[in-house]
Amino acid sequence: MLAVRTIIGLVVGSLVIGLGAFALVNSLAPTISMNENFIISPGASEFFTIPAPKDAPQYMMIVGDSFDLKLTSPGDGLSIPNTSYKKELVLDWSHAEDGQTIIVIQNTGASELEIVANTNQTPDPFGITFDFMVITSGVVILGFSLGFTLRKPKGF
Repeated sequence: MLAVRTIIGLVVGSLVIGLGAFALVNSLAPTISMNENFIISPGASEFFTIPAPKDAPQYMMIVGDSFDLKLTSPGDGLSIPNTSYKKELVLDWSHAEDGQTIIVIQNTGASELEIVANTNQTPDPFGITFDFMVITSGVVILGFSLGFTLRKPKGF
């Protein structure tokens, strides 16, 4: 018969291993689709870096009074010099080769700047490492909980 702590440890450890394995499988995909909304207050600036593989479609809509934007995409991709824009700008491009798109946005208007970005990015290698750490934590939890079945430590 298993102790209650052992059963709880088995369930928690199995859940942690399952979540880590699910995240690992998702992060092994060639691209990750990111849908994000940003708000930049008046006078502030933001710096975006989008790492993506070749032919990855990117979309960004910027709405506000006025703003300055500089965009550089790898290879012969989209390249916009530092210029001023008013009201709305829609950027729709794809990477000509593997690399990073660098976007610098400065809000020069009196109201907030709203940014809607739908990007396809390469997974972060540190995310894969983190997923392995989560799986390892689940194995450690399982090991400790099974240790309670074999021999009960003094004081438990």
